[in-house]
This record gives sequence, C-alpha cells and structure tokens, in this order.
Amino acid sequence: MSAIAEPTELVAPPPFRRDHRVHAWIGIKALSDAGDALWMIALAWTAVQIASPAVAGLIVAAGTVPRAGILLFGGVIADRADARRVMLLFNALRVGVLVAVAFWVLASPPTVVVLLCAAIAFGVCDAFYEPSAGTIARQLVRPSDLPSYGAAAQTASRLGTMGGAAIGGVLVAHAGLAGSASANALTFTLVVAFIAIWLRPRFRLARAGREPALRGIARGFAHLAENPPTRTLVLALSGLNLAVGPAVGIGLALRAHAEGWGAQAVGLFEALLGLGAALGALSVVKWRPRHEARGGFWALVVQGAAIAALGFGPAWTVAAAAFAIGATAGYASVLLSATFSATVDTAYLGRMGAITRLGDDCLMPLAMAGFGALASATALWVPFTLFGGGMMALMILPLSNAAFRTLSLRAGD
Repeated sequence: MSAIAEPTELVAPPPFRRDHRVHAWIGIKALSDAGDALWMIALAWTAVQIASPAVAGLIVAAGTVPRAGILLFGGVIADRADARRVMLLFNALRVGVLVAVAFWVLASPPTVVVLLCAAIAFGVCDAFYEPSAGTIARQLVRPSDLPSYGAAAQTASRLGTMGGAAIGGVLVAHAGLAGSASANALTFTLVVAFIAIWLRPRFRLARAGREPALRGIARGFAHLAENPPTRTLVLALSGLNLAVGPAVGIGLALRAHAEGWGAQAVGLFEALLGLGAALGALSVVKWRPRHEARGGFWALVVQGAAIAALGFGPAWTVAAAAFAIGATAGYASVLLSATFSATVDTAYLGRMGAITRLGDDCLMPLAMAGFGALASATALWVPFTLFGGGMMALMILPLSNAAFRTLSLRAGD
C-alpha cells in the first residue's frame, strides 16, 4: 500500500472542528445541491408536460452521454490545472446556461430543443467540474481530517438534496421553469462568489506534466494498472452503486407491486434509505474507526446482506433493510472516499476520480438491465440475492489485503 500522500503545506489549517471557512464551504455546496435538485425536478416536470414519456426520458438523461464522453478529459485537466480556477469557470458557465434558459422561457414557451440543450450543457460542465472539485478536499484539510470533512460534506449534501427536492415541486408549480432556473442560478452564483473570495487551498498538490490529452488519459490507466491498492479503491468506489442502484431503483418498486403494498411503500422505503445514508455519514464524526478502509469495506459486506434481504419478508423487514442499506452506504462512502483522497498519488487524483465516476455512469445501465432481466426470468428474490451476494463476494479482495486492514488516516498512526 502506498503511503498517505503529503502535498506541500501552504497554510496550516486549523483543526476541522474549528475550521469555519471549510464549514462555510460545505454549507454553500449543500445549498448548491439543493438548487440542483429543484432544477432537475423542474426539468423533468416541464419535459413531461411538453413531450412524450420517451422524449422526456431522453431529455432527463441527455447530460449523461456527453459527461461520459468528456469525463476523462476533465480528469486530465484536474491533474494539471488549478482546480479552483476550473471550478470557478464551469460554475460561471452553469449560471450562464440557467440565466439563458430563464430568459428564453419568459419570452416563449419551453421547447424540447431548449431542454435538451440545457441538459447537455450541464453534462459537459459536470464532466469538467467534478474531477477538479473532487480534489479540493485534499487541498483544504489534513489527511487525518478527511473522514470528518467527508462525513459533514456528505450529510449536508444529502440534506440539501432532500430539501431542494421537497421545494422543487412547489417552486415549479408556482414559478415554472424560469423560476426554478433562476433559483439554481442564484445558488451557483453564491458558489462562484465563495470560491473567488474566500476559498483558498492550504495544500499544493503535485501537478501532472503537460502532454497531449489522450496521452494523459492513457497515463492515468497505466498508473491504475501499476498500482494495485489504487486499482482496488477505484474498483470498490466504482462498484458502490452497481449492486444497490438496481435493487433500490427497480427492485423496491417490483416488490411493492408484487406484494400489493402500493406506491406509498416505495416512497417510505426511499425515505428510510435517505435518512439512513445521512445518519451513516454523520456517524463517522462521532464513531470513526481506527482503520478507515477496513471499516468501510466491512460496512459494504453488511450492505450486501441487506440488499439480499430486500427480496424477502414483509414490508417492515424490507423497510429495515432499506434503512440498513442507506446507513452502510453513507458510512462506507465517507471512509473509502477519505482513504482514496489521502492515498492516491495527487498527480493522478483527478484522473482516478474521473475513472471512478465513469465506471458508475457506464455500467449502471447494464446493471439495471441485468437486474430487470433476472426479475423477469426468475423468482423476484433471485436478483436481490445475486446482487447482494456479489457485493459481499467482491469485498473479499480488499479485506484480504493486509495494507488496507491496517491503514489508518489518523495523525501519528
């Protein structure tokens, strides 16, 4: 296992509990996530009002394809450029897109072309923004504070998303697409202002050398091949959602339909999952394990068992399993993301993050289709058991690695 990466310290950060600038950044980012959630609801609602269900689905998913195609280039830029400047640029572009949409729909009714262009523009911005944003934690706090940072940031993000989704339906009903776009533009404007005025890196990351973008992408995959610990983390983080995504996204609805529980049961299960995820992430602040990677991987073993449990029993056991899935997902993602940020060579951090995100984007449709096909061809408990069992089996690889079992991000360990 490679040692914890120690980039050059520019300014000594205060302990995380007293780091008010980072606390403010977490709050601003959560507000932006709330804006994103209400914008996505407005986009989907407007799409179903003006287009067929198939076209509406295409509009909502339109940002995924350009994001997948450009994400690796965004990773190359993240490893060679100033992450703060990249974040400023693409947040400003997002504001421009949202303002343009608001003015357009105020002047004339929204059209499929306008919605498609907006979704694609956001996908392109995400592809460049996300890899750079993924490195910012490593530039703000010490490795020993990364789990606390991740716990607070993920909890705030989930709460922001939940709040934005709750407000989104009301806002689009009263203010339409223009009002929702304007509200999200305001949140991105606040992000731009905060980054420009207050957000300053405390650590300087190693930078990748300038070379053609395709060669930089190839070098990233070569680094992945040459570094087994990094490869294990990338595979684990890429696969975090591939078992749980189909089980929750399709499986819960199938079970509720088969048992006659109704749509309200699906909503309850989803709410319990979200609550569990927020509590799981927050629990890391108070009950952080000494060996973060080991704790995260064992949590995913428990999650695999909970995924399998979704296929059996009455509604109350499914509800309990949904809560357990959320809690383990929040807990594991904080610990493994912190381990990833602290141990990956910082000259490759953007590219490794892009590969992780790309794996999720590209493989999730296949996982969804596979789950649905199994549910159609076999008993409904079979895909839950196979996907949950697969998650548990996959964790054998990192848990059998002595370096992961003993690694600690705590200072002095």
